[in-house]
Amino acid sequence: MIGLLQRVSTASVIVDGQTIAEIEQGLVVLIGIERADAEREASRLLERLLAYRVFADSSGKMNLSLRDVDGELLLVPQFTLAADTTKGNRPGFSRAADPADGQILFQFLLEIAKSSGITVASGRFGAMMQLNLSNEGPATFHLRVSPVG
Repeated sequence: MIGLLQRVSTASVIVDGQTIAEIEQGLVVLIGIERADAEREASRLLERLLAYRVFADSSGKMNLSLRDVDGELLLVPQFTLAADTTKGNRPGFSRAADPADGQILFQFLLEIAKSSGITVASGRFGAMMQLNLSNEGPATFHLRVSPVG
């Protein structure tokens, strides 16, 4: 499972001209789900997202986590993160999870995030979305949690 996270001051998701999600200071995380991913990977990715130290402390060093700054989390499903770009001029999607499986796993990730005690918003699985954000830094990080075994 892939999480492309961006530290933001604000972010929103628009579908069909309607704002469906908004956050203030926090993380926008684009979520790519691959074929071998399961609930274990989703749980581990969320643990890392909540503890990942990408916010500045009083010395200006990245030492604070989303929890430390009482930040908000916006999860956005992004099928294209699972693309194979190693050859040719067109991405391949054979590593991406089947859409039905991906939707179930994204919903699981969203539910456990909401139960974590932080403010959580989300994009809509399978929808054409417009993502608006103000990336602070800019600071963008790529996290990957792989199945064990």
